[in-house]
Amino acid sequence: QVQLVESGGGLVRPGGSLRLSCAASGTIFSTYAMGWYRQAPGKQREWVATITTGGTPNYIDSVKGRFTISRDNTKNTLYLQMNSLKPEDTAVYYCCTIRSGPDHWGQGTQVTVSS
Repeated sequence: QVQLVESGGGLVRPGGSLRLSCAASGTIFSTYAMGWYRQAPGKQREWVATITTGGTPNYIDSVKGRFTISRDNTKNTLYLQMNSLKPEDTAVYYCCTIRSGPDHWGQGTQVTVSS
């Protein structure tokens, strides 16, 4: 059974940084593409970034140049480094495994960007 546990969220001021982590268990992590999604209050969950099994990243336009997705297959962990944070980045951030689409989800971690 796949389990994903996010951590690293919190309250940060505009322009600040956070690094989210997603620890995976119960699966062969290296065989999955992985992704980060987010859901702001009153909005639908939206895709933020994905990384292939080979390490190729892809990002939604609004975070390009500010966010970096990475993975450490030796630690079964996915990361999202978020720099130059903006109030509009405020959301619950979820990691997921990806096959033909997202399938297993973590419980989410809250990111709040506010002065």
